[in-house]
Amino acid sequence: MYRDTLRLLGPVLPAVSFLGRLPTAMCQLGSLLLVAETSASLATAGLVGGALAAGQTGAGPLIGRLADRRGQRPVVLAAALANAAAVTALVLAALGRAPTGLLIPLGALAGATVPQIGPLARTRSVTLARRAGADDRTVATVLSFEGTLDEVSFVLGPALVGLAATVAHPAAALLTAAALLAGCGTAFALHPSARSAAAPKLTRSSAAERTRLPVSTYALRGAMVLQGAMFGASQAGITALTERLGVPDQAGLVYAAMGVTSAAAGFAMAAVPAGIGLPARWRAATAALVVLAVPLVLVDTLGGLYAAVVVLGVAYAPHLITVFGLTERTAPPARLAECMAFLTSGVVGGQAVALAVSGRLAETHGAPAAFGVAAGAAVGCAVLSWTVRASRTKEPGPDGLRPGVAAPSA
Repeated sequence: MYRDTLRLLGPVLPAVSFLGRLPTAMCQLGSLLLVAETSASLATAGLVGGALAAGQTGAGPLIGRLADRRGQRPVVLAAALANAAAVTALVLAALGRAPTGLLIPLGALAGATVPQIGPLARTRSVTLARRAGADDRTVATVLSFEGTLDEVSFVLGPALVGLAATVAHPAAALLTAAALLAGCGTAFALHPSARSAAAPKLTRSSAAERTRLPVSTYALRGAMVLQGAMFGASQAGITALTERLGVPDQAGLVYAAMGVTSAAAGFAMAAVPAGIGLPARWRAATAALVVLAVPLVLVDTLGGLYAAVVVLGVAYAPHLITVFGLTERTAPPARLAECMAFLTSGVVGGQAVALAVSGRLAETHGAPAAFGVAAGAAVGCAVLSWTVRASRTKEPGPDGLRPGVAAPSA
């Protein structure tokens, strides 16, 4: 099935979209390490990192909405170049020992200008598949492929930052990210496939329709916020436990191990039988999240921690991919990029908030308290999957796009 996906997308689009989304995974950790080293203040680094996350969370859906209305090419091109400039400015300001009052808005600007290549690549790939007359199974494979690219980028990005910080300086990682943004972001924007995601010409009725979203769309966004909360709480718990065990340098490796198994599970999603529908997959994935998150609360050794997170990672990508698939099925085509960007921003926002809250809990009550937040978020995902029914939109029309949205039920 992935051979068909690569034949559909071609070799260049996946390559530039993967390299173009790497900077997003590099900048969060890179900015923290850079500001912590240049300012000698973890508090300042946390504020700048928080501002970056807030900027991305708030502006991501706006960039998606602009891409829906103006087309991906001009929006991605402008955002990629602006983001490269903002990241470079943040690096120069940090190296120049700029005051916190300047670093925070620069961090927010670096977050707000993220070009959202991940969600826009999903939108573009799905549109290409629909216009080629692909069935739901092929579309699901495309989403699995895009989800795997995301997972690999979120594992490789922090690893590259850590390597650059060890060999040279955190600034080197962020400047590399800026170069990737300028080069690969531009290539993604100018790729011929961008025409497939051009802004549609709307009739009066379709213009009115684009303002309508099914109720289930908002529930799916909530699920992604909770998924992000699981990421943030797990990160805080892993950091707290490895520090208590006297091996703080293992925290990054443990988190990376979870990402590797998640990526592998995402890749394997293409093998799920077509007869198992998206709602059933969503419920199964959330049930796995709950069951596999519980051992984290009880783990007390490094070996047990590795085992627990490796197994938990198996449930992460299937949940993410399924939520993206349900959103593709229920969102109006004229707002698909916006909805995809909302999901990604939800993960970032949920992770940032949960990291702050569970980090404080871990300081006062230990790692189990942080892992308890992750388990609670998993329960929230399960509740949504069992109480919300995503309505399918109308079948694709002659051009491969779905012309309307059915009435939602929740």
